Amino acid sequence: MVNYKLFALLFAAFAMASSCRNKPQEILITDDLVFDVDASHFIEGTSVSIVPCTLSNGTETDCYEIVTTSTATDHQMGPWCPGNISDGEEAGGIWLDNGKVYDVDGAFIQNLATFYDDDTWMMYDANGDIFVTSTEEDCINAANPNVGPEYKNFCVECLPSYITELSQSWLIPVTPVRLTEPNNFAMGPRGGNGPSVRGIAFNGIEFSGAAPTDAILSAYTLAPFDDAGGHINVHQGYHYHAATGISTEIAQADGHAPSIGYAMDGHGIYAQLNEDGNEPTDLDQCRGHYDETRGYHYHVDAPGENNFINCLSGAYVNPVRIRK
Repeated sequence: MVNYKLFALLFAAFAMASSCRNKPQEILITDDLVFDVDASHFIEGTSVSIVPCTLSNGTETDCYEIVTTSTATDHQMGPWCPGNISDGEEAGGIWLDNGKVYDVDGAFIQNLATFYDDDTWMMYDANGDIFVTSTEEDCINAANPNVGPEYKNFCVECLPSYITELSQSWLIPVTPVRLTEPNNFAMGPRGGNGPSVRGIAFNGIEFSGAAPTDAILSAYTLAPFDDAGGHINVHQGYHYHAATGISTEIAQADGHAPSIGYAMDGHGIYAQLNEDGNEPTDLDQCRGHYDETRGYHYHVDAPGENNFINCLSGAYVNPVRIRK
């Protein structure tokens, strides 16, 4: 026999949940100053134009379309993997682990078994030469989530020459629209409802979500970041997982942390620390706060945290990226 009462209750619960999911995001109305994105901050190597767009809360407005070749033009990309365990820090990049930044020099590679308390790590031969991916095919295969055993104990290094044909287009609102409730970032099938990309640096390179370091390490591979906090995969191009102060920064006259880019909602992104070496104490859950000079804006997390900002306080365009 059908339990109609139970069926009615379940239907009502489903309808309520569906209604909540479809409820339009409300705009936060305040007396705070709102600053437009300054397109002049994007440097040579990017192309910026204005296009009509619709934001995640339904607002119809104008957006900047930022087109990039997915390679940084304002600093060197790499190196990532040292060639021998005798190499110094200048031969390799960095690794982010448990909130700290480590130089990936020869000694770091040599010490991996101790560092991770696992004797399976042995990323070099009897001559001290480190096993490094050397072709685009190796780069693609070693970066695969289901990496094969043939790449076990390899240092994964994907080169800028592998992405010469990759162009990407980003959309961010010219005028930020702050919402009453933030958007969480997408993190897999059960993640948030927002984009996975956190923002765009002034050189057009994306501030990415957290690198999947657990998956990388579980395959006994290492995919270091360069000193700028970036590395490459052939589908995503060059992208950052940490802000280390190497990409283009714009200093602030009042001692505030320098500006380093824009979030996908159009609010400014600034370095973690102010000129006095301190992080602001009033950051909200997204790592944002307000002042009358910059309006609402974000401060990135510490480089070792494999994170930039925690959520978006404003509306965004979805999809945010178009590959060409």
